[in-house]
Amino acid sequence: MHGRTVAVNATDPIAKMQSDAVRQRRADWGNWGPDPETYSSWKTHSNRLIPVYTFGIDLDSVRGERSLYRDSGKIEALYGFSPENTFNPDATYFDQTDVYRLQKMAVDSGKKRVILFVFDGMDWDTTRVAAIANSGQIYDKGRGSGLAFLDYRGTTTDFGYCVTSPRCDGTDVDVNLQTVANPEGKVRGGYDASLGGETPWSLIIDPAYPIGRSEKTKHAYAESSATATSLTCGIKTYNDAMNVDFVGREVLPIARTLQDQSFAVGVVTSVPISHATPGCAYANNVHRNDYQDLTRDLIGRPSIYHPGGLPGVDVLIGAGWGIDKEKDSAQGKNYVPGNKYIAADDLSAIDVKNGGKYVIAQRTNGIEGAEVLDQAVHQAKDSGSRLFGFFGAEGGHLPFQTADGNYDPVVSFGTPDPAKAEVYSEADLRENVKLEDMAIAALDVLQSRSDRWWLMVESGDVDWANHSNNIDNSIGAVLSGDDAFAAIVSWIEEHGGWDDTVLILTADHGHYFNLDRPEAFLPTSRQ
Repeated sequence: MHGRTVAVNATDPIAKMQSDAVRQRRADWGNWGPDPETYSSWKTHSNRLIPVYTFGIDLDSVRGERSLYRDSGKIEALYGFSPENTFNPDATYFDQTDVYRLQKMAVDSGKKRVILFVFDGMDWDTTRVAAIANSGQIYDKGRGSGLAFLDYRGTTTDFGYCVTSPRCDGTDVDVNLQTVANPEGKVRGGYDASLGGETPWSLIIDPAYPIGRSEKTKHAYAESSATATSLTCGIKTYNDAMNVDFVGREVLPIARTLQDQSFAVGVVTSVPISHATPGCAYANNVHRNDYQDLTRDLIGRPSIYHPGGLPGVDVLIGAGWGIDKEKDSAQGKNYVPGNKYIAADDLSAIDVKNGGKYVIAQRTNGIEGAEVLDQAVHQAKDSGSRLFGFFGAEGGHLPFQTADGNYDPVVSFGTPDPAKAEVYSEADLRENVKLEDMAIAALDVLQSRSDRWWLMVESGDVDWANHSNNIDNSIGAVLSGDDAFAAIVSWIEEHGGWDDTVLILTADHGHYFNLDRPEAFLPTSRQ
């Protein structure tokens, strides 16, 4: 379907900024990638430091003098080797695997409710431009202000930043045998602060370094499953690994560890249910693209990695509805034609109507998505059942919110026809839900099942927007996730407060957006 052309109405200035940048191939206010003369010279991830915000717990145990990057022995133990130019006696940053340890320490200290909120692909500059556009407040370092998660002070809160580098990149695997062929990969990970910067707002000394192309130090940059494995399991592994170590051995994510301690566990995402980040909340696989098998782990069905099945999560709500494929070689020989993310037989088997454990809420023709989900929540709570929610639009994700709060994206850089962009029908908007709806539904069901629970919430559309080099979608995605954070905070305050609760909000990795003229995003500048 066709979206808006580059002739965007002046009442939507950020959409016009995006459209003009695509048409002119340049923008004086910013660019993606190492070339400041080109609006888009890089469309994927980078090795930048990314922000971490905590609520109900601080970061004193992992940063500054306690940073493992100040200890060469700890660095070697983490990576399995001594990464080049990674030891830094003055490091203020910590490692992404410390987010796993923070969750574990919170539970060990007596916390009963843990929320891991992942803004996929949201580095510091992505956060900053959204905050400026939202609030009209400019900042050039530190935590900043202008978003709910930047400004909230209703409990102990802290801010820091971490390294997201994987163990290695370039590993080959066999999804049918679930084996790893070359565990050392082709490029090793690490972080050279002298090239990438001591802080997320530091000048990048070597613009080629964050994308692994430096002539001085080459380090692999991460993708979402390796970084999600760090967040949920506390290890470094190869790019594309799902909760397995560098040779493919199973590693237990914290959700399964806590489940063994009678915690209820849940997963919520704005993108497909078994994409890298939500999949790593619970599942195991040698490759991130084995979606149906990853979903089987999540819902307690026999999978390629777990033929006997896992217990399954208590709540799984996400997208991927309506995405059908007859073939998918990346998923191996056991791929079942039909929905790419969940086989029809698996969906039928888990339905309470067929003797399964889950109340099913999925996009339904002609019915409000919020109504469908709300009814399922009440049914799950009343019957003591689990909850499975399945929504989405044509792209497999929830409709993209844009910077003005609407759902009308403009063209992204590099699409074949600059007059094309995603467009949503009235049904797409009416029959779907928002991330905040999903999050609150999960909280209600988890709390009904146990007074101890763990929940992952993923704002996955930030990553999709940044891959597209679309600043309008990127800002909208951050704001959508921020609305979900605000809703979660209100729920916590209405359900016992922060005494038993920890929320850690972070990204899994960064992209390479550079904000050169922040004043361009001030509301007064856009009029």
